Amino acid sequence: MVARQEPGKNVNLHPIDRQRYNVHSSTTQNGLNSRSGRQSSEKPGKCLRRLVSGFFKQLHSLKIKLILPYVILTLFTAMTGTYVVTRLVSSSARERFMNQLYEASRVAADGVLRTERTHLADLRLMAYTSGVSDAILNQDEVALQNLLWPLVLNNAMEAVSVLDLDGMSLLTMAQDPNSGQTILYTGEDFSSVRIVQAVLQREQDELGDKFSGFIDTRAGTYLFSSAPVKDETGKLVGVLLVGTRGFSLVSELKQQILADLIFLDAEGKLLTTSFTEVEEGNESLQLTQEQMIEIEDNPITALEINQRQYLAAYTPLMVREELVGYKGIALCSEYLIDTEITSRNIFSIIFSAATIGVILIGFFLSRSIAAPILHLQSVARSIAEGDLEQRSGLQRKDEVGQLAAVVDLMTFRLRRRTAQAAKLYAETVERNEELNRINERLQSTQQQLIQSEKLAAVGQLTAGIVHDVKNPLAVIKGLAEEMEEDHTFNESGQKTLKTIRDSASRATRIVSDLLTFARQSTPTMQRQNIVDTVKTALRMTDYLTRKGRVQVQADLPEQQVLLEYDAQQIEQVLINLIQNAIQAMPDGGKLLLSVKPEGLHTRIIVQDNGVGIPAEYLRRIFDPFFTTKKEGEGTGLGLSVSYGIITKHGGSIDVESEPGQGTRFVITMPNGVQEGKNGREENSGS
Repeated sequence: MVARQEPGKNVNLHPIDRQRYNVHSSTTQNGLNSRSGRQSSEKPGKCLRRLVSGFFKQLHSLKIKLILPYVILTLFTAMTGTYVVTRLVSSSARERFMNQLYEASRVAADGVLRTERTHLADLRLMAYTSGVSDAILNQDEVALQNLLWPLVLNNAMEAVSVLDLDGMSLLTMAQDPNSGQTILYTGEDFSSVRIVQAVLQREQDELGDKFSGFIDTRAGTYLFSSAPVKDETGKLVGVLLVGTRGFSLVSELKQQILADLIFLDAEGKLLTTSFTEVEEGNESLQLTQEQMIEIEDNPITALEINQRQYLAAYTPLMVREELVGYKGIALCSEYLIDTEITSRNIFSIIFSAATIGVILIGFFLSRSIAAPILHLQSVARSIAEGDLEQRSGLQRKDEVGQLAAVVDLMTFRLRRRTAQAAKLYAETVERNEELNRINERLQSTQQQLIQSEKLAAVGQLTAGIVHDVKNPLAVIKGLAEEMEEDHTFNESGQKTLKTIRDSASRATRIVSDLLTFARQSTPTMQRQNIVDTVKTALRMTDYLTRKGRVQVQADLPEQQVLLEYDAQQIEQVLINLIQNAIQAMPDGGKLLLSVKPEGLHTRIIVQDNGVGIPAEYLRRIFDPFFTTKKEGEGTGLGLSVSYGIITKHGGSIDVESEPGQGTRFVITMPNGVQEGKNGREENSGS
């Protein structure tokens, strides 16, 4: 927490922060001193300007910057929402379209009923015309034509047919659909037509003995109304049919309802339509049984006629309260789609503009408020991660600027204290490293002393007994050889003498090794090429490696590596390590010898892929008389002697091993660094 300082007091700040603080303090103090003197002499105009200036200064406040843009955005969103809702409520084009469909369907149904009433009036007129019944009884076509033609002509009847009691046409007068002229023909069979059968069977419904329905004739499809013709005694003598051509009917209705019509029979097949470009019987205008079931719940169906989209409302076509088929009222829906597209475009433009406005406001908002806060957050995160050289770089008059100044002050103080802590930590680390180096040297020296004490103790013991043992062994061996030359002994005796001689020889070798171990002489140091010494050791053990089926791989540098060492002793060490490696690979394997100069030291590596050494034995392998070989295969002095030789050369020998994977011996020899005549250090191995 930063304490508040009074103006004029010394503040412990970074030079840049101190300069900013002094400027701000002096400005504030001068403002306080001069404000009281000006207040009494200010004029109204200056007072107004001061109020305006104060208002604009308030715009720098973080609250104003956060609230004002969102107030504007809220007002804009409210106005946009109001406009959209008003637009949706007031421009329901689809609802108007559907209402127009249903209204057209109602008007079409009324038009069909009016046509049917006209037919009934014409039927009554012709049925009660004097002489018609007699002409039917006499089947006098000329008389029927003379009696009915004036009526057909005056009442503009499109089709009239007179039938006998067998349902056969005595006379049919119908307009030719192509020429418009009236044609006359006879002999057409209407006996299977429902409205004819009902009259011939003397049926009557609630409305009377007249019936209506669509009939396909030679002249086309007509909406016919049927009525009985009776004589003076009331006896049925024939049937009269008055009809209106289907296309004429739908064309007239189309002019009334301003929509296209489709008439289907009760099975959904096309009867007639006002679409002049569609032939009758076109399957696109017909309904399947599934569609007829669906229109009971949803009478609106989409159609495509001549690549134009239509919506059709299908309703039952009732004439004299009897279902004669279905009528469909079709309106082109492209204008509805255009209206929806136009509305969608308008809404898209509105919301796009609103979105752009929101983006712009958000951009300026982030630039003025969010960006500095995010910058401060990034600076604070960097400071938390340890980068104390960060500075906010913000110079603002609002709360964000004050926060940035506090962050910079905090960073400066933290940087100063961290520098002090880092200095103390560096000193501590340096002292710890020095102590670690001293401790390592002490441990190394202690280990060398322990090993030297072991070697010295064994050497003293060996030196004391080796002479007393070696001479008797020589006598035993000599006597055994002398007696072996005497052929008086049998085969069993010869074997016994041979065993005595071999045992004495083995004991002599052990004693010789002990003597060599006890008499470890000071090495004769000469500057030599260690690569040549390694090659010599390989030549001397070539027979052993071939016999043991061991593949030798030498990784030796081409240039000379000059070291100061005793070549005979180093050869002894290498031969011992090579022999141990061969014995560790009873079934053959790979042996790697490499020489690697590394700075002030050179490393000689002897590595095999043999049986390895258990971890519990690694600490003891350099102890005298300790061996992991089988009884009779080693004395346990080879590695001890090697360790002593390397130690006297100022080097070290380390071992790494993993059972089943192999063993790796690393000999580290000093390069013999000397100070040249010019005062510089020279590496003798380079």
